[in-house]
Amino acid sequence: MKTTLHAASSLIVSACLAGTVWAQQGSHTIVTPNDIKWVDVASLPPGAKIAVLEGKMNEAGPITARLKFPANYKVPPHTHAGVERVTVLSGTMNFGMGDKFDPKQTKSLGPGSLLIMPPGMSHFVWTKEEAIAQIHVVGPWTVTYVNPADDPRKK
Repeated sequence: MKTTLHAASSLIVSACLAGTVWAQQGSHTIVTPNDIKWVDVASLPPGAKIAVLEGKMNEAGPITARLKFPANYKVPPHTHAGVERVTVLSGTMNFGMGDKFDPKQTKSLGPGSLLIMPPGMSHFVWTKEEAIAQIHVVGPWTVTYVNPADDPRKK
């Protein structure tokens, strides 16, 4: 019993010290709506905007970004090299999985919805109304189109 209590105490002390070390070495970031700067996204069809809140899109490391899609917008089938976590913040986004754009094979996701896709999963997106999503990825963030002709960077 003494050993169990001692082990538990050691774990609690270790956890507290680990938190102290993090607090002393870490920093925090606060982003308010007024801080957000929207810019064009070269890797998506014209009209989409991005605001990078954390990290750099072309570098290794954690990235948090917001994507703003206009009404009646389409992103052709594409993949990403890493896991992509998408949270819909406003509007409705329609996500479909597969190599062919088929709006009938999509799921409508509204505010608060979360989508997690593994690396290399082909998917596509379309909107009827303006929508904003937040993505969390480990960079670099890449977009590879199933059909290279859909890539706006090659036009």
